[in-house]
Amino acid sequence: MNSLLLTGIGELVSNHPGTGDGTPLGLLRDAAVVVEHGRVAWTGAATRAPAADTSYDVGGRAVIPGFVDSHSHLVFAGDRAEEFAARMTGTPYTAGGIRTTVYATRAATDEQLAANVARHVGEMRRQGTTTVEIKSGYGLTVADEARSLAIARQATRETTFLGAHVVPPEYALDPAGYVDLVTGPMLDACAPYARWVDVFCETGAFDADQARTILRAGEARGLAGRLHANQLGPGPGVRLACELGLAAVDHCTYLSDADVDALAGSGTVATLLPGVEFSTRSPYPDARRLLDAGCRVALASDCNPGSSYTSSMPLCIALAVREMRMTPAEALHAATRGGAAALRRDDVGHLADGAAADLVVLDAPSYLHLAYRPGVPLVHQVFVGGAATL
Repeated sequence: MNSLLLTGIGELVSNHPGTGDGTPLGLLRDAAVVVEHGRVAWTGAATRAPAADTSYDVGGRAVIPGFVDSHSHLVFAGDRAEEFAARMTGTPYTAGGIRTTVYATRAATDEQLAANVARHVGEMRRQGTTTVEIKSGYGLTVADEARSLAIARQATRETTFLGAHVVPPEYALDPAGYVDLVTGPMLDACAPYARWVDVFCETGAFDADQARTILRAGEARGLAGRLHANQLGPGPGVRLACELGLAAVDHCTYLSDADVDALAGSGTVATLLPGVEFSTRSPYPDARRLLDAGCRVALASDCNPGSSYTSSMPLCIALAVREMRMTPAEALHAATRGGAAALRRDDVGHLADGAAADLVVLDAPSYLHLAYRPGVPLVHQVFVGGAATL
């Protein structure tokens, strides 16, 4: 099959402002899409659609770009359900719980870790995610970090070296020695499998000077930078990300005016992770403040076994609308084109001509139902590169 016509689209979200209603979502009604060789070849009114080798009538349903989940931690073993239960009775979240997953991950086989990644990527796909970033960070030895990234690379090209997640117990008395390991032998072993380098820049993890050292070492090995920052409290991480021109800084829960100004004046994307606040009973980031200041915002799941064990981008959209004062349009844009920007990708997150034909058919007449009907399985069909996967 060389070309496919999707027709009968009640509402198409192209995420191309020059299309349709002229808004950032580029809405078209009674629309059609032509796919050729895995790419979008044409969008427009169904009545003007060109012929194709085969056609698929979506029956008046809405079609959106596939979700771009730009922050996840899928290479792990075990779970932390007891920790979650404790939080629901008042125990605060700290970074220390990460070490529980480190022990389980080190003990797991490659086959067990790969099966877990495949299971979670499958969950994501069934909920409309077509592009996912996966981090290491639960091995924290040279061998375990390298195998984590090799496993992640089997599932996605968007792999991130996060050896600087926390300082492991064996280096508790020598954090400087661990930074030397991360920037030396560990980076050497991991760089061939990674596109990105990341650091957890928080109290209890790594400070700004350590983060700068690790990010610069990664850059010297050809890895682009991103950062976890300002999740657990105010700190220097957001401004450091902007200073270094990182692609994204993630969490952004506790922001000063200077942080917001820095984001607004930079190309760094603020990636918000509302599944974390839902799962930890923490304050939600103020997305409205960021958007009104002109900052670019992405939404991602942060799927991990400790602080956000959800693979659902539709849930993140609903939480962003209800708890973070985003409009449904802003939330969908952040979960698609915003995520693409956080990964510096211009081929996904939208359905303009030439984009990857990664799209989702919703069992609903409008994208508004993603927030309007939270918790409902609205994904009817998923296409990746023009091929149906559900």
